[in-house]
Amino acid sequence: MKKILLAALITFLGFVNMNAQNIQFGVKGGLNFADIRSNNANNAKTVTAFNFGAMAEISITDKFSFQPELFFSGRGFSIGDDVVALNYLSLPLMAKYYATKRFSLEVGPQVGYLLSAKRESNDIKSNFKDVDFGVNMGIGYKLDNGLNFGARYNLGLSNINNIDNTNDKIKSGVFQLSVGYFF
Repeated sequence: MKKILLAALITFLGFVNMNAQNIQFGVKGGLNFADIRSNNANNAKTVTAFNFGAMAEISITDKFSFQPELFFSGRGFSIGDDVVALNYLSLPLMAKYYATKRFSLEVGPQVGYLLSAKRESNDIKSNFKDVDFGVNMGIGYKLDNGLNFGARYNLGLSNINNIDNTNDKIKSGVFQLSVGYFF
């Protein structure tokens, strides 16, 4: 995980050096609507959590930009009244295409590092893998004053189940709504 984060940071700094005059830094936060896909948990329900963090938008051309982000992301699922809360440090690397001056289409990979996992007040982090890989797809709208809005879906690609002696594959899914501000 450290090597992945280091490689992403080096890539990010390389883009910053190439386009230092075309970079904006910002913060964002919002709501997550998270669930799982599993071959044994068909009755799993969506849980609501939050996300917040930092981002940078690096303009490549008038139509294309690169947006790395680093943020806290609450995820999980519920079965009946039992809620499993999964907290991740997420690193999405988004390619953005501006269809109009303000409206963008976004796509990119994401790696998430599991910070904690709880069921009621019990620590169940060992039941889940430390790293979750996924792909994001979304839309954004940015105002001239720096305020921006986004809607995104993160499709988990890796099996996050770490329980021995089970073949149950668990993959996460998160719909995110966010509001941000570029300085």
